[in-house]
Amino acid sequence: MRTVDLVGDRWTLLILRDAFDGPRRFSQLQRSLGIAKNILSDRLTGLVEAGILRTEPAADTSAYQAYALTEKGADLFDVIIALRQWGERHAFDPGEDYRPLLDQRTGEPLRHLAYARPDGSPVRPEQTALGEPQPIGTAQR
Repeated sequence: MRTVDLVGDRWTLLILRDAFDGPRRFSQLQRSLGIAKNILSDRLTGLVEAGILRTEPAADTSAYQAYALTEKGADLFDVIIALRQWGERHAFDPGEDYRPLLDQRTGEPLRHLAYARPDGSPVRPEQTALGEPQPIGTAQR
């Protein structure tokens, strides 16, 4: 539940999606998302307080601030990609236009995000189980 409390809100996820395109100013986010100023301000404040976003001077050297992902925020990349790819498979009608996410180096769309064992074989949900409780940071990766 802690994770959902931090990033599980619709607007928060959309802000994070946009944040992966680079630092953004408040007005750009508002225009992009069509979100009310008070809601955007509340979500941005929460993301900054949680250490997911940080404020920094705007790239155009104006008096405005921009919002950028922290390392903690960048760690949400897989979550955002997984949601995006799920949406591409299940939330669009056949033939409907969408903007694929491309690898800048190759120009190719990103491959479907999937979890694999060290030998490369896929792991499906029914092939997982919860382990015994242990302190955070002690689990083997």
